[in-house]
Formats: sequence, structure tokens, C-alpha cells
Amino acid sequence: MEHQIFSLFTWLVPLIIIVGIWDIVWKLIAMWKAARVNHLAWFICIAIFNTIGILPIIYILIHRKKEC
Repeated sequence: MEHQIFSLFTWLVPLIIIVGIWDIVWKLIAMWKAARVNHLAWFICIAIFNTIGILPIIYILIHRKKEC
């Protein structure tokens, strides 16, 4: 039984760390962009809701500048 629990944590802990770093990076980028253009509602939503990077990515995609 102990061996099964240990093997579960062996791959689960790195996965949690990777997902956490992924979320933090996207959150910081999106919050920075929202703050620069005074999108207070987006800033607050991104800060409050933990969506594993989904909400920040949506914000960045919606509000990106079109480069010609």
C-alpha cells in the first residue's frame, strides 16, 4: 500500500509544480497587460479566479494588438 501511495506522489508532485508555474506566468502577463490599459474588471477577475491559465490566455488573445 505504501508503495502505491509513494508512486502516486512521485509523478503528482512535479505535475502540480508545473501547473502552478504555468498558471503564475500566464496570470502575471495578463495582469500586467490589464493594468497597463486600465482594465480593472479584467485585472480583478484574473487575480481572483484560478483557472490554470485559461482566463489570462483568453484576456491576452482578446486584447492583443494587431500587427501589420
